[in-house]
Amino acid sequence: MKKAVFLDRDGTVIIDRIYLNDPQGIEVYKESYEALQLLHNEGYLIFLVTNQSGVARKLVQEENVKKINSIIIDDFAGRGTVISGAYYCPHPVDGGCTCRKPNAGMLLQGAKEHNIDLKKSWMVGDRMSDVEAGRRAGARSILLQNETTPPITGDFADAEFVSFNVLEAAKLIISKDRES
Repeated sequence: MKKAVFLDRDGTVIIDRIYLNDPQGIEVYKESYEALQLLHNEGYLIFLVTNQSGVARKLVQEENVKKINSIIIDDFAGRGTVISGAYYCPHPVDGGCTCRKPNAGMLLQGAKEHNIDLKKSWMVGDRMSDVEAGRRAGARSILLQNETTPPITGDFADAEFVSFNVLEAAKLIISKDRES
C-alpha cells in the first residue's frame, strides 16, 4: 500500500479567496511548489481535498471548482510535481454528508481508489476540520497555524503537529517518517 499527503486547497496550497469561482483568482503560495516537490520526491502521493459549500450556496459553479483544481494540478505537473487527484465536497455545511471535512469521506475515497495506507499518510490544512478529517481517517495531521488561520473552535482533538506553512509541514512529514 502507498503513502499519501492530503492537502486542504484554500489557505494551504493556494491563497484562500473565500468562494473562489474565477480560475484567474488562483494564487499559489510560493512555498507550495517546493513543499509538494519535496513530498513527491519522497514518494508520497499528493491529493487536494477541499470543502466547497459555495457550490450549494450558488456562489461557486461546480464546473469552476473542477477547472480550478485542474489548473492547479497542471501547474504543478508543469514543474515536475504530480498531484494524483483532487476531491471536493459541494454540499452545504449542514448537509449531513460524509465527505465534508471534518468527516473523512474524501480521504477514504482517495485511499480506496489509490490503494493508500492511511496509517502511513498525512492530512495538512489550515482549519481544525482538516485536522479532524485526518484523525477520523486514521492519518496523522498537521495544522497550519499562521496569521490567516481562523480561530480554533469546535470539539476537536488537538492537532498532532503544528506548522507555520506548507513547506514547514512537508519538511516535518519527511522528518517524522524518516524517524519511524
